[in-house]
Amino acid sequence: MKSKATTVTAYLASLPADRRAGIEAVRTVIRRNLDRHYEESMLYGMIGYAVPHRVWPLGYHCDPSKPLMMAALSSQKNKLTVYLMSVYSDTKERAWFQKAWAKTGKKLDMGGCCVRFTKVEDAALDVIGEAIRRTPAKAYVERYVQTLASTGRGPDGKKLKPAVAAKKTASKPTKKPAKKSVKKTNAKAAKKSSK
Repeated sequence: MKSKATTVTAYLASLPADRRAGIEAVRTVIRRNLDRHYEESMLYGMIGYAVPHRVWPLGYHCDPSKPLMMAALSSQKNKLTVYLMSVYSDTKERAWFQKAWAKTGKKLDMGGCCVRFTKVEDAALDVIGEAIRRTPAKAYVERYVQTLASTGRGPDGKKLKPAVAAKKTASKPTKKPAKKSVKKTNAKAAKKSSK
């Protein structure tokens, strides 16, 4: 459920005791493994961990006023949820994450970037912590820029003009004037000289 809380403290205080304990346990693991260039704040109605504008001034390309979020934590209607954008946006990281989770023997309930569990005991906290640790802010920004580039967009998310189209326009052959037939030219010259 999306919260209207404006601070992490207010968000935690709004949760029932059992949910708060679960969220606080996961939050502790995230914060313990978080790169110093990330900041924790309320984003999109949940606890977010993002690359702030002081590190990545362009922000999130869909809404540049927001920082670039890498992870989030929330209490949903029936589940606790951790959102791991770093695992979602990188196929190698996703493969590592799923394999590491499987080794714990715990059932993985995962969507695109969200990992859901009913109680904290169902979560592989070490794996969540390692996923956070494996994603330093600067490396995350580099991957983000590469992902945008692969879709034809620049670091600000705006569509780039295709270089190929610009090249084709620049090297487009211009029409050359048609060559006059040598026979016709010679015939005209002969006609003039006979007059």
